[in-house]
Amino acid sequence: MNNKKYCPSLTAYQRRASIEVNIGETPLGGNQPIRVQSMTTVDTMDTKGSVEQTIRMVESGCEYVRITAPSIKEAQNLQNIKDELRAQGVNVPLVADIHFTPNAAELAAGIVEKVRINPGNYADKKKFEEIEYTDESYQAELQRIREKFVPLVKLCQKNGTAMRIGTNHGSLSDRIMSRFGDTPLGMVESALEFLRICNEMDYHDIVLSMKASNTRVMVQAYRLLVHKLEEEGLKPYPLHLGVTEAGDGEDGRIKSAVGIGALLEDGLGDTVRVSLTEEPEFEAPVAASLIKRYATRSGHKEIAALSESPVDPFNYERRKTAEVLNFGNENVPRVIANFSEFKHVEMADLKAIGHYYLPELDKWKMGDTGADYVYSGSHPISFMLPNGLKEILDYTSWMELEDQSNKFPFVTLEEWQQLSDDQLAFVSIDAADLSAVESLKGKQNAILMLSSGNSHTMAEMRRFIFELIIQQIDLPVVLNSRIIESDQSEFQLAAATDVGALLIDGLGDGVMLSGHGDKKIENNTAFGILQAARTRMTKTEYISCPSCGRTLFDLQETTAMIRKRTDHLKGVKIGIMGCIVNGPGEMADADYGYVGSGKGKITLYKGQTVVKRAVPSEHAVDELIEIIKEDNNWVEPETIKAEVS
Repeated sequence: MNNKKYCPSLTAYQRRASIEVNIGETPLGGNQPIRVQSMTTVDTMDTKGSVEQTIRMVESGCEYVRITAPSIKEAQNLQNIKDELRAQGVNVPLVADIHFTPNAAELAAGIVEKVRINPGNYADKKKFEEIEYTDESYQAELQRIREKFVPLVKLCQKNGTAMRIGTNHGSLSDRIMSRFGDTPLGMVESALEFLRICNEMDYHDIVLSMKASNTRVMVQAYRLLVHKLEEEGLKPYPLHLGVTEAGDGEDGRIKSAVGIGALLEDGLGDTVRVSLTEEPEFEAPVAASLIKRYATRSGHKEIAALSESPVDPFNYERRKTAEVLNFGNENVPRVIANFSEFKHVEMADLKAIGHYYLPELDKWKMGDTGADYVYSGSHPISFMLPNGLKEILDYTSWMELEDQSNKFPFVTLEEWQQLSDDQLAFVSIDAADLSAVESLKGKQNAILMLSSGNSHTMAEMRRFIFELIIQQIDLPVVLNSRIIESDQSEFQLAAATDVGALLIDGLGDGVMLSGHGDKKIENNTAFGILQAARTRMTKTEYISCPSCGRTLFDLQETTAMIRKRTDHLKGVKIGIMGCIVNGPGEMADADYGYVGSGKGKITLYKGQTVVKRAVPSEHAVDELIEIIKEDNNWVEPETIKAEVS
């Protein structure tokens, strides 16, 4: 077996063949289309509200609807919700979401079409303890799990109920954490413990997921899961894709597209849930947009085959490159703003890319998302650029400049040959042309501007970069992506998929996006993708859950309130969780946490450690800021006067 294999092909789009699982009247996997789903946010005991929200979700495109059942009473009320939906002619399959309560799962298995369990807390109470296990004591733990889990499997078999074994990165059991650590392997093993029991019992109506808020971890875990299923000779179960706690607005959409899109590109995934801190009916259209790109993908232009990845798909390592200008090596990926379609660039135009002219001071100020370079094409910029911003021009226009300081040529391979060896240049490369690699051998002083005209853009660009690795060429690469799309959300989702999927594997030393037209959207999207791929942190990151019936406060309102006070804290990660289920575990990557612990009460965390309990919600944001200040991670917000005279 190929020890790095995780998908049908690295170069030819082909959806992974999975078994088909029956979920009510809407089967999943096999030859079925990739399905869309979401989760209600109304209290499960509110039958009317749950029914009304479910109908809105179905109308927005949901093919499965998940409802939390944290205790017996909620599990019982699933019957009332289902009966009312069926009476109104709504036959969408319902999924019970279970944490900590096997008895609720067993009751729900006789009511709904599918039960989701979290292997990290179905049979375990997380205490964040590190435990030394012998092989014998570990086996005893597995036997304890078996005794708690087998009754549910039997009920699912009896009732024809499907099951999702859904691992979450942040809620791995102490047992898994002690043996495997906070790793993709630990996530996979957490699910396999339960899956092996199902296999022994010949129960196969199973869907698997490996969700994380960290997109790198999430992608690596899904890949490793597919690899392990094949390695152990297990069935190719369908995959439920999702990035947990993605957040809201464009950040949530970009982050979801980076993680989910990276897997869809390689043919992985049978159902998608986009987790936004918004009303659930807004999630389904985003999932549908991500999915629709693959309806005709299999007809793409041929890409040179490659039997094995030259990089480890299960562990992140950035491609090793030489440093050219401030690209590559240990530099963060750079952002280039594409103004080539502008015949004349004004000072005010640079505001869109994070460079603000302050006329009363006659000086420039750069925001956190200030572009590093501007590509002006054949129209040189007529004014002096702000400090730190450099200009790239087409070769002919660059040659005509009297002063070429801080200005660099954008050249074809042929034009490049006309330059002296010591002249730095941005070299245009078509990813379809693998023969170009030969002409790059032994070259220095070049940044490769890699683009693709293939509908399978990511795979073609990845194939070219893989060839650079194979041929040991260490020139830095800028991902030059042009996506002709005027709709902001569609542009961001496509760009985040094509570019983010490469950055997640450490491939790419810069980004240049174009095709939308609005330079602010293009620039913000580029920085958003870099942040979502964890390659360049330029703003505060909010790891906020999408709400459900367990939530103890208004998540959207609270997230907006916290964002308003803290969104200037560059690189700080704040977890905002509606309840203790999505508490310290789910926000595993957060620096600070704001978690609902009772009606009107908040527990505040530093990392995974409780700092303050039962803080009244009206004071909780102030208390959170005090904790950040005590950590010396607080800076006062600064007002930028950005009006251009």
